[in-house]
Amino acid sequence: MNIAPNSYSSTRRRLAAAVAAVGAVGAIAIFSGTVPVLADAVHVEAPQSTGFANIVERVSPAVVSVKVKSTVQPTADDGSDDQGGFDNLPDNPRQPSLKQGGKPRPVAQGSGFFISEDGYLVTNNHVVSEGSSFTVVTNDGKELDAKLIGTDPRTDLAVLKVDGGNKFTYVSFADDSKVRIGDWVVAVGNPFGLGGTVTSGIVSARGRDIGAGPYDDFIQIDAPINHGNSGGPTFNLNGEVIGINSAIFSPSGGSVGIGFDIPASTAKQVVEHLMKDGSIKRGWLGVGIQPVTAEIADSLGLKSDKGTLVSNAQEAGPGKKAGIVAGDVITQVNGKDVDSPKELARTIGAYAPGKSVDVTVWRDGKSQTIKVDLGTLPSSDKQASNDDGKQAAPAKADALADLGLTIAKSDDGKGLVVTDVDPNSDAADRGIQPGDIITTINSAKVTTTGDVTKAMSDAAKAGRKAVLMQVTRDDSNRFVALPVSKG
Repeated sequence: MNIAPNSYSSTRRRLAAAVAAVGAVGAIAIFSGTVPVLADAVHVEAPQSTGFANIVERVSPAVVSVKVKSTVQPTADDGSDDQGGFDNLPDNPRQPSLKQGGKPRPVAQGSGFFISEDGYLVTNNHVVSEGSSFTVVTNDGKELDAKLIGTDPRTDLAVLKVDGGNKFTYVSFADDSKVRIGDWVVAVGNPFGLGGTVTSGIVSARGRDIGAGPYDDFIQIDAPINHGNSGGPTFNLNGEVIGINSAIFSPSGGSVGIGFDIPASTAKQVVEHLMKDGSIKRGWLGVGIQPVTAEIADSLGLKSDKGTLVSNAQEAGPGKKAGIVAGDVITQVNGKDVDSPKELARTIGAYAPGKSVDVTVWRDGKSQTIKVDLGTLPSSDKQASNDDGKQAAPAKADALADLGLTIAKSDDGKGLVVTDVDPNSDAADRGIQPGDIITTINSAKVTTTGDVTKAMSDAAKAGRKAVLMQVTRDDSNRFVALPVSKG
């Protein structure tokens, strides 16, 4: 198609005008300041946690640092002792006060907290045990002299007192029976001498026995605690003390997030005695005890492995005077079940010396109750010797192949001496060693190999899977259950 020159020019003029018009509109839009509308940035409306600030603000004035000056020179300063990974937070870091030309005088640092307006405060015994003078540093930096009121090494607790007429902010003990695994907790203390430090976590276990002593009943927490936290409090969300920092599991020497607290119920009872008398006196039964295993329970005809087996009754002890004998299984005290040696120790220790208690024992296939007037727990426990060098080798020995033992009559005719133990036997697995003396089997005295085989035969006829041997080593008794037959 042919377009006339005039028509073509006209068309070009109209297109140019249209483009110009669009450009003008665009220019107007740009210069007028309008911009394209963008989508909103991502924002999530989530519940806002209050954190622990309110709790920490209220309780911090009650928590203090404890400085302990000692006249005892330090030995090792690595802050650890060989407890298989368990560490009781020994007052670290040691910061010696140096004098030119003089010897360092160590200063131990721990934590503590006020429990009364007039200045009584709680810390750990291991923080103050070697101290000669004590200084408390409050959270606002004030240093106050303190005096030692009393200690209890068995529960690792101590009470100090600050004088001066001040009214101190103090905290109270919680009812730790209501503490549940998974509850939030806050620990406040003085780790590494840094001053007031707060960590948080949860309760991860209860009733932990870490081998620290006869009254182990620790609350395990995962709030990080370190050296210097010793004696510091762990709070619930109400600002109440559920436990006192005392130990950590520390394969490396530092915190791995596993800590152990003395329960508030234990601390409250001990602290009250220390504040009143400066010491604590506990009831004493005077018997050696060991756990009841499933095999021991079967050998004695017990329906369950609950209770505490008496390994020996001390000559001067109130238990023996009342009629308790080795081989008894203590199942109750004043009608309350005691399922383990630790529970028995805590139960008896909670009574005052002189208290009369009813002790239920299992003996000869039936229960009986014995009334015992408790004595006073000695200040230091007698420790059995670890010397295994006892040698007793009578001329003639007889083998008990089924038990993996070789035995002979003892020199005094009281019991049978173990002269050899098969290393692959059940007896070896249960710790029987050459030199041990077997005195009874299922409460019957044994003086010959025939006595042993008869006791095993009688147990088999009674349908029992094990026999219970009373074994003496270094004047210390214990009971060992051995299967009647292998398999």
